[in-house]
Amino acid sequence: MYEYSFIAHNDYVEYPVEEMKERASEFLKMMKRRRSVRDFSDREVPREIIDKSILAAGTAPNGANMQPWHFVVVQDPEVKKKIREGAEKEEFEFYNNRAPDEWLEALRPLGTDQKKPFLEKAPYLIAIFSKSYGIDKEGEKEKYYYVKESVGIATGILITALHNAGLVTLTHTPSPMGFLNKILNRPKNEKPFLLLVTGYPEEGVKVPDISKKGLDDIATYI
Repeated sequence: MYEYSFIAHNDYVEYPVEEMKERASEFLKMMKRRRSVRDFSDREVPREIIDKSILAAGTAPNGANMQPWHFVVVQDPEVKKKIREGAEKEEFEFYNNRAPDEWLEALRPLGTDQKKPFLEKAPYLIAIFSKSYGIDKEGEKEKYYYVKESVGIATGILITALHNAGLVTLTHTPSPMGFLNKILNRPKNEKPFLLLVTGYPEEGVKVPDISKKGLDDIATYI
């Protein structure tokens, strides 16, 4: 077991209360502009933006600092085509055989179906994998803790970082996603968590006219 030394947390910056309120307000305004889109432009996105966003995701809190995630960034058109084919195969089964009627009814107003052209058109697909365990320097299995929670937090930070940079995203979860391991040549200790589509929105893109719940609906103060 690795033993950590402890250092002073000199990176913390405290802001005056009024500045804290302003920063919180501005962040909320920015995040209210975030929308999931399904129509992407094929405009090129500098790789540095993706790199920095993934590094930001890698700062996420996680169980025992095991950092149980891996991000596979896909740009290759042929690989994206294979991913689309695999995803559409699973989505066809979902929409036609697996999904209960109430689930399909809930999705109906959003206009989604098994066709996923964005998987080929968007400049980047980021396949996020969770690691059930690692391999230590001696080649032995190393147990990871709170994997789903850790990877979920990292994914949230990644989405926020990409939005903050000026891109849009779509969280795509065809089920099951085992085809991603085969296409992307990932080991058996990794499980697909989510496929994140990112890039610029298509000009004139439309999104559903929906709203988010208010504070009283999502929070309780005791």
